Amino acid sequence: MTQPSTYHCKECGYATARWMGFCPQCRAQSSMVEGLRRVASAAPVSIADLGEPGRPARAPSGMAEVDRVLGGGLVAGSIVLVGGEPGVGKSTLLLQMAAAMSSTGRVLYVTGEESAAQIGDRAERLGITGGGLEILAETEVVPVERCVEMGGYRMVVVDSMQTMRVDDTAGTPGGVTQVREVGARLTALARRAGIPVVLVGHVTKDGSLAGPKVVEHLVDAVLYLVGDPDRGVRYLRGLKNRYGSVAQVGVFEMTGDGLVEVSDPSGLFVGDATGLVPGTVVFPALCGRCTLLVEVQALVAPTGSPQPRRSVTGVPARRVHQLLAVLHRHASLDCRSCDVFVSVVGGLVVDEPAADLAVALAIASSRLEKPLGPVGAMGEVGLAGEVRAVGGAADRRAELARFGFERVISGGGRRLVAEALLEAGLRPDRPRRLHSAGG
Repeated sequence: MTQPSTYHCKECGYATARWMGFCPQCRAQSSMVEGLRRVASAAPVSIADLGEPGRPARAPSGMAEVDRVLGGGLVAGSIVLVGGEPGVGKSTLLLQMAAAMSSTGRVLYVTGEESAAQIGDRAERLGITGGGLEILAETEVVPVERCVEMGGYRMVVVDSMQTMRVDDTAGTPGGVTQVREVGARLTALARRAGIPVVLVGHVTKDGSLAGPKVVEHLVDAVLYLVGDPDRGVRYLRGLKNRYGSVAQVGVFEMTGDGLVEVSDPSGLFVGDATGLVPGTVVFPALCGRCTLLVEVQALVAPTGSPQPRRSVTGVPARRVHQLLAVLHRHASLDCRSCDVFVSVVGGLVVDEPAADLAVALAIASSRLEKPLGPVGAMGEVGLAGEVRAVGGAADRRAELARFGFERVISGGGRRLVAEALLEAGLRPDRPRRLHSAGG
Protein backbone atom coordinates (compact mmCIF):
# COMPACT_ATOMS: atom_id res chain seq x y z
CA MET A 1 0.00 0.00 0.00
CA THR A 2 1.05 3.64 -0.31
CA GLN A 3 0.92 6.70 1.86
CA PRO A 4 0.27 10.29 0.69
CA SER A 5 2.88 11.97 -1.47
CA THR A 6 6.09 13.23 -0.01
CA TYR A 7 8.48 15.75 -1.51
CA HIS A 8 12.23 15.25 -1.70
CA CYS A 9 15.00 17.69 -2.58
CA LYS A 10 16.92 16.31 -5.55
CA GLU A 11 20.03 18.19 -4.41
CA CYS A 12 20.41 17.21 -0.73
CA GLY A 13 17.66 14.64 -0.16
CA TYR A 14 15.63 16.65 2.37
CA ALA A 15 12.07 15.24 2.71
CA THR A 16 8.87 17.03 3.69
CA ALA A 17 5.12 16.36 3.56
CA ARG A 18 4.27 19.53 1.61
CA TRP A 19 5.66 21.18 -1.49
CA MET A 20 7.77 24.33 -1.24
CA GLY A 21 9.39 26.43 -3.90
CA PHE A 22 12.82 25.95 -2.38
CA CYS A 23 14.60 23.48 -0.11
CA PRO A 24 14.76 24.79 3.48
CA GLN A 25 17.92 22.75 4.11
CA CYS A 26 20.22 23.53 1.16
CA ARG A 27 18.23 26.60 -0.11
CA ALA A 28 18.17 25.25 -3.68
CA GLN A 29 15.39 26.79 -5.79
CA SER A 30 12.69 24.59 -7.40
CA SER A 31 14.44 21.40 -6.27
CA MET A 32 11.49 19.67 -4.55
CA VAL A 33 10.12 16.66 -6.46
CA GLU A 34 7.07 14.53 -5.63
CA GLY A 35 7.17 10.83 -4.85
CA LEU A 36 5.02 8.18 -3.21
CA ARG A 37 6.25 6.48 -0.09
CA ARG A 38 5.62 2.74 -0.26
CA VAL A 39 4.88 0.84 2.93
CA ALA A 40 5.06 -2.95 2.84
CA SER A 41 2.31 -4.92 4.56
CA ALA A 42 3.61 -7.31 7.20
CA ALA A 43 2.26 -9.32 10.10
CA PRO A 44 4.11 -10.07 13.33
CA VAL A 45 5.56 -13.57 13.68
CA SER A 46 6.26 -15.39 16.93
CA ILE A 47 9.93 -16.01 17.54
CA ALA A 48 9.05 -19.64 18.31
CA ASP A 49 7.94 -20.05 14.66
CA LEU A 50 11.29 -18.87 13.34
CA GLY A 51 13.05 -22.08 14.31
CA GLU A 52 16.23 -22.41 16.27
CA PRO A 53 18.20 -19.16 16.08
CA GLY A 54 21.69 -19.73 14.78
CA ARG A 55 24.45 -18.27 12.75
CA PRO A 56 23.34 -17.19 9.25
CA ALA A 57 24.44 -19.41 6.36
CA ARG A 58 27.61 -18.17 4.71
CA ALA A 59 29.21 -18.82 1.35
CA PRO A 60 33.01 -18.67 1.10
CA SER A 61 34.16 -15.84 -1.15
CA GLY A 62 37.14 -17.81 -2.40
CA MET A 63 39.56 -15.39 -0.71
CA ALA A 64 40.52 -16.25 2.86
CA GLU A 65 41.40 -12.66 3.81
CA VAL A 66 38.01 -11.38 2.65
CA ASP A 67 36.25 -14.15 4.57
CA ARG A 68 38.23 -13.20 7.68
CA VAL A 69 37.02 -9.60 7.52
CA LEU A 70 33.42 -10.63 6.79
CA GLY A 71 33.41 -13.05 9.70
CA GLY A 72 33.44 -16.30 7.72
CA GLY A 73 32.06 -15.50 4.26
CA LEU A 74 29.19 -13.82 2.45
CA VAL A 75 25.75 -14.16 4.02
CA ALA A 76 22.92 -15.11 1.69
CA GLY A 77 20.67 -12.12 0.98
CA SER A 78 23.15 -9.62 2.41
CA ILE A 79 24.45 -6.47 0.77
CA VAL A 80 28.05 -5.33 1.21
CA LEU A 81 29.49 -1.90 0.40
CA VAL A 82 33.20 -1.73 -0.47
CA GLY A 83 34.84 1.71 -0.49
CA GLY A 84 38.31 3.07 -1.11
CA GLU A 85 40.29 5.73 -2.90
CA PRO A 86 40.57 5.65 -6.72
CA GLY A 87 43.22 3.21 -7.91
CA VAL A 88 43.58 1.36 -4.61
CA GLY A 89 42.36 -1.90 -6.16
CA LYS A 90 38.63 -2.19 -5.38
CA SER A 91 37.67 -3.41 -8.85
CA THR A 92 40.64 -5.78 -8.98
CA LEU A 93 39.76 -7.28 -5.60
CA LEU A 94 36.09 -7.80 -6.46
CA LEU A 95 36.87 -9.18 -9.93
CA GLN A 96 39.21 -11.74 -8.36
CA MET A 97 36.60 -12.59 -5.72
CA ALA A 98 33.89 -12.93 -8.35
CA ALA A 99 36.14 -15.22 -10.40
CA ALA A 100 36.84 -17.37 -7.34
CA MET A 101 33.11 -17.76 -6.59
CA SER A 102 32.29 -18.48 -10.24
CA SER A 103 34.17 -21.77 -10.00
CA THR A 104 31.11 -23.25 -8.27
CA GLY A 105 28.30 -21.22 -9.87
CA ARG A 106 27.33 -18.22 -11.99
CA VAL A 107 28.36 -14.74 -10.83
CA LEU A 108 27.13 -11.47 -12.36
CA TYR A 109 29.56 -8.54 -12.52
CA VAL A 110 27.76 -5.29 -13.38
CA THR A 111 30.07 -2.54 -14.62
CA GLY A 112 28.89 1.02 -15.02
CA GLU A 113 32.28 2.72 -15.25
CA GLU A 114 34.03 0.49 -17.79
CA SER A 115 32.98 -1.41 -20.88
CA ALA A 116 32.78 -5.18 -20.98
CA ALA A 117 35.89 -5.21 -23.19
CA GLN A 118 37.88 -3.28 -20.56
CA ILE A 119 36.82 -5.75 -17.88
CA GLY A 120 37.86 -8.54 -20.23
CA ASP A 121 41.32 -7.01 -20.65
CA ARG A 122 41.74 -6.79 -16.88
CA ALA A 123 40.55 -10.38 -16.47
CA GLU A 124 43.13 -11.51 -19.04
CA ARG A 125 45.92 -9.73 -17.13
CA LEU A 126 44.77 -11.41 -13.92
CA GLY A 127 44.62 -14.83 -15.57
CA ILE A 128 40.83 -15.17 -15.12
CA THR A 129 39.37 -17.57 -17.67
CA GLY A 130 36.39 -19.17 -15.89
CA GLY A 131 33.13 -19.32 -17.83
CA GLY A 132 30.92 -18.85 -14.78
CA LEU A 133 31.69 -15.12 -14.54
CA GLU A 134 29.30 -12.98 -16.62
CA ILE A 135 29.85 -9.28 -17.35
CA LEU A 136 26.96 -6.83 -17.78
CA ALA A 137 27.77 -3.26 -18.89
CA GLU A 138 24.75 -1.38 -17.58
CA THR A 139 23.92 1.79 -15.66
CA GLU A 140 20.19 1.16 -15.18
CA VAL A 141 18.96 -0.78 -12.14
CA VAL A 142 15.92 -2.31 -13.87
CA PRO A 143 17.91 -4.49 -16.35
CA VAL A 144 20.05 -5.70 -13.45
CA GLU A 145 16.92 -6.67 -11.53
CA ARG A 146 15.60 -8.59 -14.53
CA CYS A 147 18.83 -10.54 -14.96
CA VAL A 148 19.01 -11.46 -11.28
CA GLU A 149 15.34 -12.40 -11.00
CA MET A 150 15.82 -14.94 -13.79
CA GLY A 151 17.79 -16.88 -11.17
CA GLY A 152 20.93 -18.94 -11.16
CA TYR A 153 23.44 -16.42 -9.75
CA ARG A 154 25.50 -17.00 -6.62
CA MET A 155 26.58 -13.38 -6.24
CA VAL A 156 26.17 -9.98 -7.89
CA VAL A 157 28.85 -7.26 -7.98
CA VAL A 158 27.88 -3.68 -8.93
CA ASP A 159 30.82 -1.43 -9.88
CA SER A 160 30.05 1.24 -8.99
CA MET A 161 27.02 2.42 -7.06
CA GLN A 162 27.51 6.06 -8.12
CA THR A 163 27.15 5.19 -11.82
CA MET A 164 23.80 3.42 -11.43
CA ARG A 165 20.44 5.13 -11.73
CA VAL A 166 16.71 4.40 -11.44
CA ASP A 167 14.89 5.71 -14.49
CA ASP A 168 11.72 6.87 -12.70
CA THR A 169 13.64 8.78 -10.00
CA ALA A 170 14.72 12.40 -10.40
CA GLY A 171 18.34 13.47 -10.14
CA THR A 172 21.61 12.59 -11.82
CA PRO A 173 23.65 9.41 -11.18
CA GLY A 174 25.76 9.88 -8.07
CA GLY A 175 23.38 12.46 -6.62
CA VAL A 176 21.80 12.02 -3.23
CA THR A 177 18.35 11.06 -4.51
CA GLN A 178 19.64 8.54 -7.05
CA VAL A 179 22.16 6.96 -4.69
CA ARG A 180 19.50 6.54 -2.02
CA GLU A 181 17.04 4.93 -4.44
CA VAL A 182 19.69 2.70 -6.05
CA GLY A 183 20.77 1.51 -2.62
CA ALA A 184 17.20 0.74 -1.59
CA ARG A 185 16.41 -1.13 -4.83
CA LEU A 186 19.58 -3.24 -4.74
CA THR A 187 19.05 -4.04 -1.06
CA ALA A 188 15.53 -5.23 -1.81
CA LEU A 189 16.89 -7.26 -4.74
CA ALA A 190 19.40 -9.02 -2.50
CA ARG A 191 16.67 -9.91 -0.01
CA ARG A 192 14.27 -11.21 -2.69
CA ALA A 193 16.86 -13.26 -4.57
CA GLY A 194 18.55 -14.53 -1.40
CA ILE A 195 22.04 -13.91 -2.79
CA PRO A 196 24.80 -11.53 -1.66
CA VAL A 197 25.14 -8.26 -3.56
CA VAL A 198 28.44 -6.37 -3.35
CA LEU A 199 28.52 -2.65 -4.17
CA VAL A 200 31.54 -0.49 -4.97
CA GLY A 201 31.41 3.00 -3.48
CA HIS A 202 33.51 6.08 -4.17
CA VAL A 203 35.02 8.25 -1.44
CA THR A 204 34.94 12.00 -0.92
CA LYS A 205 37.91 14.33 -0.54
CA ASP A 206 37.96 13.81 3.23
CA GLY A 207 38.17 10.03 2.79
CA SER A 208 34.60 9.14 3.79
CA LEU A 209 32.24 7.10 1.64
CA ALA A 210 30.37 9.24 -0.87
CA GLY A 211 26.58 9.42 -0.86
CA PRO A 212 24.04 9.87 1.91
CA LYS A 213 24.59 8.18 5.25
CA VAL A 214 21.34 6.30 4.77
CA VAL A 215 23.17 4.00 2.34
CA GLU A 216 25.52 2.86 5.10
CA HIS A 217 22.46 2.09 7.23
CA LEU A 218 20.85 0.09 4.43
CA VAL A 219 23.75 -2.26 3.81
CA ASP A 220 24.77 -5.11 6.08
CA ALA A 221 28.54 -4.60 5.89
CA VAL A 222 30.83 -1.72 4.99
CA LEU A 223 34.39 -2.61 4.03
CA TYR A 224 37.15 -0.11 3.32
CA LEU A 225 40.23 -0.87 1.21
CA VAL A 226 43.26 1.27 1.97
CA GLY A 227 46.84 0.93 0.84
CA ASP A 228 50.43 2.04 1.01
CA PRO A 229 51.37 2.99 -2.58
CA ASP A 230 55.10 2.78 -1.83
CA ARG A 231 55.00 -0.85 -0.65
CA GLY A 232 52.05 -2.21 -2.61
CA VAL A 233 50.33 -3.39 0.60
CA ARG A 234 46.55 -3.17 0.85
CA TYR A 235 44.42 -3.49 4.00
CA LEU A 236 40.75 -4.46 3.98
CA ARG A 237 39.04 -3.18 7.13
CA GLY A 238 35.48 -3.63 8.32
CA LEU A 239 33.71 -0.42 9.33
CA LYS A 240 30.35 -2.14 9.85
CA ASN A 241 29.30 -5.79 9.95
CA ARG A 242 25.89 -7.00 11.10
CA TYR A 243 27.04 -10.61 11.00
CA GLY A 244 30.46 -10.44 12.59
CA SER A 245 33.21 -8.36 14.16
CA VAL A 246 34.66 -5.17 12.69
CA ALA A 247 38.03 -5.75 14.35
CA GLN A 248 39.37 -7.99 11.57
CA VAL A 249 41.90 -6.82 8.96
CA GLY A 250 42.69 -8.54 5.67
CA VAL A 251 46.15 -7.97 4.18
CA PHE A 252 46.95 -8.12 0.45
CA GLU A 253 49.96 -7.30 -1.71
CA MET A 254 49.46 -5.69 -5.10
CA THR A 255 51.48 -7.50 -7.78
CA GLY A 256 51.45 -7.70 -11.56
CA ASP A 257 49.05 -10.64 -11.26
CA GLY A 258 46.58 -8.76 -9.07
CA LEU A 259 46.06 -8.77 -5.32
CA VAL A 260 47.81 -11.63 -3.53
CA GLU A 261 46.65 -12.63 -0.05
CA VAL A 262 49.24 -12.30 2.70
CA SER A 263 48.44 -15.01 5.22
CA ASP A 264 51.42 -14.19 7.48
CA PRO A 265 51.85 -10.40 7.23
CA SER A 266 54.10 -9.83 10.26
CA GLY A 267 57.20 -10.22 8.09
CA LEU A 268 56.05 -7.31 5.90
CA PHE A 269 56.05 -4.83 8.77
CA VAL A 270 59.21 -5.83 10.67
CA GLY A 271 62.49 -4.91 9.03
CA ASP A 272 65.80 -6.75 9.41
CA ALA A 273 67.38 -3.71 11.07
CA THR A 274 64.75 -3.43 13.81
CA GLY A 275 66.46 -2.54 17.09
CA LEU A 276 69.90 -2.09 15.53
CA VAL A 277 69.46 1.67 15.15
CA PRO A 278 68.00 4.11 17.68
CA GLY A 279 64.29 4.76 17.58
CA THR A 280 62.92 1.36 16.48
CA VAL A 281 60.69 -0.94 18.58
CA VAL A 282 58.42 -3.87 17.64
CA PHE A 283 54.81 -3.78 18.78
CA PRO A 284 52.46 -6.82 18.59
CA ALA A 285 49.18 -5.34 17.34
CA LEU A 286 45.90 -7.22 17.73
CA CYS A 287 43.70 -7.14 14.63
CA GLY A 288 40.67 -9.16 15.68
CA ARG A 289 41.89 -12.71 16.28
CA CYS A 290 45.10 -12.05 14.35
CA THR A 291 48.32 -10.68 15.87
CA LEU A 292 50.58 -8.59 13.62
CA LEU A 293 54.08 -7.49 14.48
CA VAL A 294 54.63 -3.90 13.39
CA GLU A 295 57.73 -1.76 13.63
CA VAL A 296 57.28 1.58 15.38
CA GLN A 297 59.89 4.16 14.41
CA ALA A 298 60.68 7.51 15.97
CA LEU A 299 63.13 10.26 15.07
CA VAL A 300 63.92 13.00 17.59
CA ALA A 301 66.16 15.73 16.17
CA PRO A 302 67.22 19.02 17.80
CA THR A 303 65.89 22.13 16.12
CA GLY A 304 66.32 25.87 16.48
CA SER A 305 62.73 26.57 15.54
CA PRO A 306 60.61 28.19 18.26
CA GLN A 307 57.83 25.75 17.32
CA PRO A 308 59.26 22.23 16.90
CA ARG A 309 57.50 19.95 14.45
CA ARG A 310 55.36 16.98 15.48
CA SER A 311 54.70 14.60 12.58
CA VAL A 312 52.79 11.36 13.27
CA THR A 313 51.80 8.55 10.88
CA GLY A 314 50.02 5.35 11.82
CA VAL A 315 49.18 6.19 15.46
CA PRO A 316 46.87 8.89 16.89
CA ALA A 317 48.71 12.20 17.11
CA ARG A 318 47.01 13.10 20.39
CA ARG A 319 48.49 9.96 22.00
CA VAL A 320 51.99 10.98 20.90
CA HIS A 321 51.54 14.48 22.35
CA GLN A 322 50.34 12.92 25.60
CA LEU A 323 53.33 10.54 25.70
CA LEU A 324 55.77 13.42 25.18
CA ALA A 325 54.27 15.19 28.17
CA VAL A 326 54.39 12.03 30.32
CA LEU A 327 58.03 11.36 29.36
CA HIS A 328 58.97 14.92 30.27
CA ARG A 329 57.10 14.92 33.58
CA HIS A 330 57.71 11.38 34.84
CA ALA A 331 60.95 10.32 33.14
CA SER A 332 62.86 13.62 32.81
CA LEU A 333 63.08 13.19 29.03
CA ASP A 334 62.86 16.64 27.50
CA CYS A 335 61.86 16.86 23.82
CA ARG A 336 60.58 20.44 23.86
CA SER A 337 63.43 21.75 21.71
CA CYS A 338 63.34 18.84 19.24
CA ASP A 339 61.39 17.86 16.16
CA VAL A 340 59.60 14.56 16.77
CA PHE A 341 58.57 12.18 13.99
CA VAL A 342 56.69 8.93 14.73
CA SER A 343 55.65 6.37 12.14
CA VAL A 344 54.37 2.79 11.84
CA VAL A 345 56.18 0.93 9.07
CA GLY A 346 54.03 -0.40 6.24
CA GLY A 347 51.19 2.11 6.42
CA LEU A 348 49.18 0.14 8.97
CA VAL A 349 47.07 2.28 11.33
CA VAL A 350 47.40 1.26 15.00
CA ASP A 351 44.80 2.95 17.17
CA GLU A 352 44.89 0.80 20.31
CA PRO A 353 46.36 2.31 23.52
CA ALA A 354 48.50 -0.83 23.94
CA ALA A 355 50.99 0.77 21.53
CA ASP A 356 51.77 3.59 23.98
CA LEU A 357 54.81 1.91 25.53
CA ALA A 358 56.31 1.00 22.16
CA VAL A 359 55.97 4.60 20.99
CA ALA A 360 57.43 5.94 24.24
CA LEU A 361 60.44 3.59 24.04
CA ALA A 362 61.05 4.50 20.39
CA ILE A 363 61.01 8.22 21.23
CA ALA A 364 63.33 7.76 24.21
CA SER A 365 65.69 5.55 22.20
CA SER A 366 66.01 8.16 19.48
CA ARG A 367 66.32 11.05 21.94
CA LEU A 368 69.13 9.30 23.87
CA GLU A 369 70.66 7.93 20.63
CA LYS A 370 70.77 4.39 21.97
CA PRO A 371 69.46 1.35 20.06
CA LEU A 372 67.35 -1.11 22.02
CA GLY A 373 68.20 -4.29 20.15
CA PRO A 374 65.52 -6.87 19.23
CA VAL A 375 62.82 -6.02 21.74
CA GLY A 376 59.02 -6.01 21.76
CA ALA A 377 56.93 -3.63 23.85
CA MET A 378 53.26 -3.35 24.81
CA GLY A 379 51.45 -1.36 27.46
CA GLU A 380 49.09 1.56 27.95
CA VAL A 381 50.74 4.64 29.46
CA GLY A 382 48.58 6.77 31.75
CA LEU A 383 48.88 10.44 32.63
CA ALA A 384 50.27 9.56 36.06
CA GLY A 385 53.20 7.78 34.39
CA GLU A 386 51.91 4.26 35.09
CA VAL A 387 52.12 1.49 32.48
CA ARG A 388 49.05 -0.74 32.48
CA ALA A 389 48.73 -4.31 31.25
CA VAL A 390 46.94 -4.94 27.95
CA GLY A 391 44.56 -7.62 26.75
CA GLY A 392 45.68 -10.57 24.66
CA ALA A 393 49.14 -10.54 26.22
CA ALA A 394 49.63 -14.30 25.75
CA ASP A 395 48.90 -14.17 22.01
CA ARG A 396 51.11 -11.10 21.60
CA ARG A 397 54.03 -12.77 23.38
CA ALA A 398 53.58 -15.93 21.32
CA GLU A 399 53.80 -13.96 18.07
CA LEU A 400 56.90 -12.13 19.29
CA ALA A 401 58.53 -15.42 20.26
CA ARG A 402 57.71 -16.91 16.84
CA PHE A 403 59.83 -14.21 15.20
CA GLY A 404 62.64 -14.51 17.73
CA PHE A 405 61.81 -11.54 19.98
CA GLU A 406 62.45 -13.11 23.38
CA ARG A 407 62.86 -9.79 25.19
CA VAL A 408 59.47 -8.18 25.90
CA ILE A 409 58.81 -5.05 27.94
CA SER A 410 55.23 -4.75 29.15
CA GLY A 411 53.09 -3.06 31.78
CA GLY A 412 51.12 -4.23 34.75
CA GLY A 413 51.10 -3.95 38.50
CA ARG A 414 52.50 -0.66 39.76
CA ARG A 415 55.08 -0.21 37.02
CA LEU A 416 56.02 3.30 35.92
CA VAL A 417 57.10 4.43 32.49
CA ALA A 418 60.51 5.42 33.88
CA GLU A 419 61.00 1.87 35.13
CA ALA A 420 60.15 0.52 31.68
CA LEU A 421 62.76 2.81 30.16
CA LEU A 422 65.25 1.64 32.77
CA GLU A 423 64.56 -2.00 31.88
CA ALA A 424 65.19 -1.15 28.23
CA GLY A 425 68.59 0.24 29.18
CA LEU A 426 67.79 3.88 28.54
CA ARG A 427 68.78 5.02 32.06
CA PRO A 428 66.42 7.88 32.87
CA ASP A 429 66.41 9.56 36.27
CA ARG A 430 65.32 7.47 39.25
CA PRO A 431 61.53 6.95 38.91
CA ARG A 432 59.08 8.19 41.44
CA ARG A 433 57.08 5.51 43.27
CA LEU A 434 53.30 5.41 43.30
CA HIS A 435 51.89 5.59 46.83
CA SER A 436 48.73 3.99 48.08
CA ALA A 437 45.86 6.11 49.34
CA GLY A 438 46.75 5.32 52.93
CA GLY A 439 50.49 5.95 52.48
